Amino acid sequence: MNEPEGLRFRRLNRPQIITDELQEPQYKGTSMYCLTHRCSQPLLNEPPLMSGCYEPNFKLREAQRLFEDQLVGPESIANFGDVIYTGTADGKIVKIEGKSITVIARLGKPPCDGSREQEPSCGRPLGIRVGPNGTLFVADAYLGLFEVNPVTGEVTNLVSAGQMVGGRRLSFVNDLDVTQDGRKVYFTDSSSRWQRRDYLHLIMEATADGRVLEYDTETKEVTVLMENLRFANGIQLFPDEESVLVTETTMARIRRVHVSGLNKGGMDTFVDNLPGFPDNIRRSSSGGYWVAMSAVRPNPGFSMLDFLSQKPWIKKLIFKLFSQDMLMKFVPRYSLVIELQESGTCVRSFHDPHGMVAAYVSEAHEHDGHLYLGSFRSPYLCKLDLSKV
Repeated sequence: MNEPEGLRFRRLNRPQIITDELQEPQYKGTSMYCLTHRCSQPLLNEPPLMSGCYEPNFKLREAQRLFEDQLVGPESIANFGDVIYTGTADGKIVKIEGKSITVIARLGKPPCDGSREQEPSCGRPLGIRVGPNGTLFVADAYLGLFEVNPVTGEVTNLVSAGQMVGGRRLSFVNDLDVTQDGRKVYFTDSSSRWQRRDYLHLIMEATADGRVLEYDTETKEVTVLMENLRFANGIQLFPDEESVLVTETTMARIRRVHVSGLNKGGMDTFVDNLPGFPDNIRRSSSGGYWVAMSAVRPNPGFSMLDFLSQKPWIKKLIFKLFSQDMLMKFVPRYSLVIELQESGTCVRSFHDPHGMVAAYVSEAHEHDGHLYLGSFRSPYLCKLDLSKV
């Protein structure tokens, strides 16, 4: 394998976390069996009732749209003081200060109009974080991991997408988090089969080829920490930095992957059977976590993705008949943000049942008493005053 200069790859020799008994035929098709086998279809439990903490409301409609039609697809959000940073669908990293938007960097090569065809060359910034030295760390779906100087605009490519890591290609780099000392960057690769522009194929197939990886900023080494995840998406370090929480979108759950300490290499389920399909996860000021969902699993009601999860032949037919853009029109615009305690228990939830104000939410980032709501598709940011909800 030809490795780029200064960058080394290795696979973590992690302990066996599934007992031999779980390899027996009676466990085939269960979620535990699927940790070590790429089962063809996920088995989703019946969605939880939309009651209690999940009781529908209209609280997301209290949000204010910002910079409407001035930025498209601000997937993830970070702040340094009162300055907000995000990446957009046309490959830009922008700074939002007061009422002004400034482009500080581009990761790919123009032309960039946000079209599906141009995404691979233009780039699609997704996860974004502020590092301890004030620089930005950015996960680009097509181009890899970057460090961006927000003052000079200097861009440094840390890990190139498309490289073979642990015997598989990085194809859909999605989200990241950085340790407090800046030494380690943990990131997700949602799939080695599908790119971001084909994310609906990944959702429909529920392919078990997502991974969690670690980049060491000193040794330049990339390590595979966990694999066989279904649409590994948002990632968030636990406070002790010995584990990361990872949203597994097509399974409607959040995993806890142990990245250091005595349990390094192990994984358990942090929250199972969520009322929607989780995207990014971020810390809340209460010590818990905000989880954003752009599609729900209504109960009572009908969840198309749950229904299709056991009917692969229907899914194949659907993709023969409809384009991805057409299929998006059939996805109900129901936005949901939930706050979880550090234990994983739901504290509260904010809804916009028809996406009338906040649509296609991808992240909830808390700053100064407000939630800034990112979106993978909408042409605006949203800002929710938490004191009003």
